[in-house]
Amino acid sequence: MANAAGLPVSFSRKPVKGVFFLVGPTGTGKSELAAAVAEQINAEVVSADAYQLYRGLGLLTAQPDAATLEKVRHHLIDLVEPTESMNAEKFRRLATAAIAEIHGRGRAAIVVGGSGLYIRALVEGLSPLPSADAVLRDELEASTTQQLHERLRNLDPALAQTIDARNRRRLVRALEVCILTGKPFSRQRDRPDPPAGENGILLLRERAELSERLDRRVATMFAEGVVHEVIEVGAVGATAARTLGYAAIQELIAGRITEAECIAAMQQATRRYAKRQLTWFRHQTSFPVLNLSVHGFSEAIEWIKREACRSFALRDVRN
Repeated sequence: MANAAGLPVSFSRKPVKGVFFLVGPTGTGKSELAAAVAEQINAEVVSADAYQLYRGLGLLTAQPDAATLEKVRHHLIDLVEPTESMNAEKFRRLATAAIAEIHGRGRAAIVVGGSGLYIRALVEGLSPLPSADAVLRDELEASTTQQLHERLRNLDPALAQTIDARNRRRLVRALEVCILTGKPFSRQRDRPDPPAGENGILLLRERAELSERLDRRVATMFAEGVVHEVIEVGAVGATAARTLGYAAIQELIAGRITEAECIAAMQQATRRYAKRQLTWFRHQTSFPVLNLSVHGFSEAIEWIKREACRSFALRDVRN
């Protein structure tokens, strides 16, 4: 639904209150820590992952395992059909409904994930943006992906540094907004400073350790049958098709690459994605950093629990 100016009326600038954020690159161990902390403070977990929402892609999207899901109640995981398109506005609606439900039960909500735009949708709210312009979009679609990124670099250098330079859909939309509004996409929300960091933590690991964890995770996906999973899920929509590794597995299924080549491509893509995520969170938030390469699991739980309880103003925490 849009108003006379072509702006979606369902968008909201209001940040979501009463939540604690655990964010960071894929593979850092966010899900395990979030479940462990939530279990101890009587909280529930809301996933802010753009792809774990999809049903039938548990392995490919690295959804939390059964043991983690059994510890506490999780939301926005394995929820929507893979044919359904998703965006930050749809996610915000689903997430705010889940958070309201959690609060209605007298419990705290921990939002965990690595999808920056989805996190921003909750931390800052969303501003209305111009609707698509067919003529301009046709012009942009006629450009190569490299040309789109170069043009974005001129119009919005800040966004060009963090956006996936191979994601044509995002490049086209970012350029469209820049051109139609006359100002960089990264400044559309007119926020003078990054969001305050008292209600969240940025989790990370040293690069070598994270790379090893990611490579091992991809290898485990194949050992557990991720190719069969992709075959079984059948047709997917444009959003689910952008899941890390989906395109490479389709190439494998079609016989155009070997399994070893597919695994290597997925490992490289995942490492690059983690690097972009870390860059985004360091520039777009001011959450304090917890380096899991330095602090062990038990120590990290205590730190996160202390900060979460301070944020929620909780007094009684189960040991």
